[in-house]
Amino acid sequence: MNAFLTVIPIILIRYGLLSAINKEGPKRAGFFAPLLGKEKVAFWIYQIMTALILLFLLLLKIRTDSHWFYIGLLIYILGIVLYAVSIVNYANPKMNGINVNGLFRISRNPMYISYFIYFLGCVFLTHSWILLGLLIVFQISAHWIILSEERWCIKKFGEEYIKYMNRVRRYF
Repeated sequence: MNAFLTVIPIILIRYGLLSAINKEGPKRAGFFAPLLGKEKVAFWIYQIMTALILLFLLLLKIRTDSHWFYIGLLIYILGIVLYAVSIVNYANPKMNGINVNGLFRISRNPMYISYFIYFLGCVFLTHSWILLGLLIVFQISAHWIILSEERWCIKKFGEEYIKYMNRVRRYF
């Protein structure tokens, strides 16, 4: 089976589920905070890695010939479930715009974490070291995007966001 099929749930969740819950959700999800210096480079690396990962998945097959398939399937499903839950939580922020419901009480970035878990599942499903390398670069660049988002949130939401940062970890 072609590994690109693993992308279908992510697309359905990101665009279908999010739109169904909140029509403005996809627009908010597509917003990137203003970038400074190295963050601009990280943004382009993030975009390129996303495209390369998706294109590379087109070339890969899901391999069912080892125990890694079952481990990969569990990790993949966990990533999809976490992503769906984080999208539902993201769709309805508090009136001031800060997301503090559900997974956002545990991590300030559950969607980024879900992406990582989902793609890690794809690595195990395909047994691809190249995909793992792309994922690592993707995640490092995502960290820089997250830093720019945090700076923007502090500027926009002020003390309330700083208190949130002190209460909730950036990652798990």
